Amino acid sequence: MKKYDYLIVGAGLFGSTFAYEAKKKGKRCLVIDKREHIGGNVYCQQIEGINVHKYGAHIFHTSNKEIWDYVNSFATFNDFINSPLAVYKSKAYNLPFNMNTFKQMWGVEEPEQAKAIIDSQVRELGIKNPKNLEEKALSLVGTDIYERLIKGYTQKQWQRSCDSLPPSIIERIPIRFTYDNNYFNDTYQGIPIGGYNVIIEKMLHGTEVKLGTDYFELENREEIAEKTIFTGPIDRFFNYQLGELEYRSIRLDTRVLDCPSYQGNAVINYCDIEIPYTRVIEHKYFEYGAQPKTVVSWEYSTEWTKNDEPFYPINDAKNNELYQKYVSLAEKRPDVIFGGRLGQYKYYDMDRIIESALDLAKRALT
Repeated sequence: MKKYDYLIVGAGLFGSTFAYEAKKKGKRCLVIDKREHIGGNVYCQQIEGINVHKYGAHIFHTSNKEIWDYVNSFATFNDFINSPLAVYKSKAYNLPFNMNTFKQMWGVEEPEQAKAIIDSQVRELGIKNPKNLEEKALSLVGTDIYERLIKGYTQKQWQRSCDSLPPSIIERIPIRFTYDNNYFNDTYQGIPIGGYNVIIEKMLHGTEVKLGTDYFELENREEIAEKTIFTGPIDRFFNYQLGELEYRSIRLDTRVLDCPSYQGNAVINYCDIEIPYTRVIEHKYFEYGAQPKTVVSWEYSTEWTKNDEPFYPINDAKNNELYQKYVSLAEKRPDVIFGGRLGQYKYYDMDRIIESALDLAKRALT
């Protein structure tokens, strides 16, 4: 008999949620993570009394009441509403695209006026079958919005010209003809008071956790537990034997500034192609902080290499085809379950990660 029922590789949201549910069922679990902290990419580092989102902005939002109630059983959430701004040529526009945006751009005040401008620009372009992201965006929102608020930001995000990117990346663009700056449409939204660590710590309470532990450096790793929950990159698990899946990564330049406020908003996007960073995050505003200093992160989109953290799967046809080949390999390993954003090569919002982990727990922990 092996020492553990489950070896859980990764102490992020997926692994921690499964570990919590497994412990409730009396299962013996060992959670390991190669990082020196729990929480994965939702980890918050406290600096100057501010919970800094170390791996970029994470705003919890969902329309699933079951998931909302679940996370609220671990932490109290505030009423933070994500209302980012977009800066182009030193002028600020509200996001998502709404009547405030259109008034800032064209001086219009009525929804029908904004609709008429967008429809006129789309009609003038005459794009019937968009062949790339640029044509798709233009066919949805017209020239002005695309040129000012989409083109530069997208090219920086992907480090590719928009006319070389597939239209599937931007299948729809949210446009509201109301004065509503709430970025998300979900029913529930907020930030856990005290940061996401509060949730992860409670999920992992009473479960054995080993940090700074790389799964691939463990001796006899397949003898540790009856089953392994693997939340790392699926291609890495199989030693890239079919090739490497591709990701986008980010680099954050985080600084403490000796002032109470730098930009007055949690997130501001920068849409000029000449500005190298994609957005600036001021962390104190996620929890309405009033600290004497502030912590600010400049976010840069980067090409991914094996030495970087993989953030965003590139789910184009080539990569999805390769992923399916790895799925075929995974099906031959019933002792290993792949989960989470990297294990399933899919971009998940936080609520969907938790939902996926709970679905697995219901199937596996019988």
